[in-house]
Amino acid sequence: MRSLLTLATAAACVAAVASVPAQAGDNPSYTNPKAPVDVRVKDLLKRMTLEEKIGQMDQISVVRMQGDCEWSGGAYTESCMKSVLVDNAAGSVLSGGGAGPSVNTPQNWATMVNTVQKYAIDNSRLHIPIIYGVDAVHGHNNVLGATIFPQEIGMGSTWDPQLVQDAGASTAKSVAATGIDWNFAPVADIARDQRWGRYYETYGEDPLLSGTLASAAVRGIQGADGAKDVAATVKHFAGYGEPGNGHDRVPGDVSIRYLQDTLLPSYKQAIDAGAMSVMVNSGAVNGIPATSSHYLLTDVLRDRWGFKGVVVSDWQDVRALQTSYHIAADYPEAVAKAVNAGLDMAMEPYDAQGWSDGLKTAVQRGLVSVKRIDQSVTRILTMKFRLGLFEHPYVDAAKADSRVIGADTALARQAADESQVLLRNDGNVLPVAASTKKIVVAGSYADDINDQAGGWTVGWQGVPAGVQLPGTTVLQGIKEAAPSGTTVVGATSADDAVAQAKDADLTVVVVGEKAAAEGSADSPRPELSADQQALVKSLKATGKPVVTVVIAGRPLVLGDADGTQGLLMAWLPGSEGGHAVADVLFGKVNPSGRLSASWPKDVGNEPLYYQQLPGTNSGPESGYDAAYRFGAGLSYTTYSVDSVKASAASVRSRDTVSLKVGVSNTGDRAGDMVVPVYVSQASSDVLAPPAKLVAFTKVHLGAGQSTTVTLTVPPSRLAVTPGDIDGSGPQQVARGAYVFTAGAQSTTVTVR
Repeated sequence: MRSLLTLATAAACVAAVASVPAQAGDNPSYTNPKAPVDVRVKDLLKRMTLEEKIGQMDQISVVRMQGDCEWSGGAYTESCMKSVLVDNAAGSVLSGGGAGPSVNTPQNWATMVNTVQKYAIDNSRLHIPIIYGVDAVHGHNNVLGATIFPQEIGMGSTWDPQLVQDAGASTAKSVAATGIDWNFAPVADIARDQRWGRYYETYGEDPLLSGTLASAAVRGIQGADGAKDVAATVKHFAGYGEPGNGHDRVPGDVSIRYLQDTLLPSYKQAIDAGAMSVMVNSGAVNGIPATSSHYLLTDVLRDRWGFKGVVVSDWQDVRALQTSYHIAADYPEAVAKAVNAGLDMAMEPYDAQGWSDGLKTAVQRGLVSVKRIDQSVTRILTMKFRLGLFEHPYVDAAKADSRVIGADTALARQAADESQVLLRNDGNVLPVAASTKKIVVAGSYADDINDQAGGWTVGWQGVPAGVQLPGTTVLQGIKEAAPSGTTVVGATSADDAVAQAKDADLTVVVVGEKAAAEGSADSPRPELSADQQALVKSLKATGKPVVTVVIAGRPLVLGDADGTQGLLMAWLPGSEGGHAVADVLFGKVNPSGRLSASWPKDVGNEPLYYQQLPGTNSGPESGYDAAYRFGAGLSYTTYSVDSVKASAASVRSRDTVSLKVGVSNTGDRAGDMVVPVYVSQASSDVLAPPAKLVAFTKVHLGAGQSTTVTLTVPPSRLAVTPGDIDGSGPQQVARGAYVFTAGAQSTTVTVR
């Protein structure tokens, strides 16, 4: 095989910003940067052959153009680039988890992307640029040296939309610096089953919290002032977090009422924030694969919500309609079902020729119309023009390292700080007393930066073996933060930890779970491992104070490890996680994180979420009975809600409810107070949860300070699907009394 362009030689061709060349003597409108986008799209579309249009609807993995064109990586191979980008005119390329350059640096990433882009532009008949995709879900997490933010489940516990937006913008700047213009983030699914392997990729169990933070991430990603524009992707539409048995991608069955009232709102909030693209749920809902659901992709997304952007499948999901779901007799029929449902681009990463042949055959059979193809290609080209790819397809690779490595570590530390949730602080064991002379740090996760970051970090399943992620572990963070005169001992084994703890003033034991992703991260019994439970139990038996720090992507049943004086949920805090844990332990930061997901008492209660509906059920834990409830979290100060007042005692069903909430810091140090407002109804024709989050904010309060915050509740947050079991009607706000509660205070508003 002959190598086309090495990473070194490719860098020389991108020193200056390039423009897409026009056809000689034609001066087409699509190459005119001053022409309106719709004019440019129409002009380009009419010049394209059917084969070129079909190619635009395909996304191919970069590994199909490198080395042996399988998974070898390395330099590009001309014959394979020609097959993908010219013969099959693929419109998009992606790097899935771990599919990067052979030497993983930001500069090499930029050079790799530039090389693909240059080949596509120079060699395609109409010089159409590709759009390059990557899953940058917690920072530019595929790139070694990039700052790794907390996973979304931790960001959810910040309850801080502005912080999430800032993290999204930081990520987009790093993504753009490496030449990439399409980010497959944020995840707007909600997590309600701790067994599910992608639990940590969500912002939590509540639709409003998840939707608000996902919409903030969209604004951050698409509003960043970077080297180029980046498109955000709302995923995985819809209902991906509801697998029937808790395992990833297992079909789920949900009522239309539950789908409309609970599962769809978080996606809608993020889409309404202006997201350019949506990725489809890999699973099936109510017996229909989401990738072939006209109801989801057209009736809801296009017709009801008015979405104009690009809908892309997840990994190989069009082919799965034939090979896994068996709803299509052959591949052309599978392609037709997906495209007619509303899919614009197929992530078919391995077989550009197969996609081209499949869709062309579907057209020849009369299964898909050219008009339908033109719709999708119009959306794809519109996104490319909006991103400026026809004018600025390349980046300066020489600047990538300086723009990515170590960027925004202070912001990542703030995010990790705010995501920490203090759940137990018996006897005020925290913050660590100034008189503390010896601290023992134990547990297999105390000095493990790779598992601290979680899956989707450098590699798909987490940091690959033999690669060390830059960052600070919990042990390192504690050693750096410990005051002069305090000795920090890192235990070398469980026996050493127990022996050292006997004369220590405090033991910090760091427990958790191994990094993994998707199905490999499924956990049928989401609990702390037996050896870790035994270690914590032995440390408790020493009679000395113990603080447990949990590094995990989901709440874990603690078993024998429960009951230590301190309990800190650190989630998967990223490269600055060690500093963040130490910030809270030593009191540099007053913890403000509040649980974005309910913490179960024992295994067997999945799914678990605070909006469990009432019933005639009885027996231990058959209702909502969590060890730590949704929204739980402690601080080093105390807060109170002093009053809740509505602007009107009676409103119409189409009115927004305005609430003024008086809050106070009743303690002796400043802190950030999360102020959630829940709604309940004394009676309702349709079952209503005892509490439903309808508004929230986060406010900084000095010691002894009081203030009033104003929160609004639009009618959509009160709307439910009326009627009988079939749930066939549109959402409505029912008449009656609604009780709005914050803390111990409440007010009633009647909807007339």
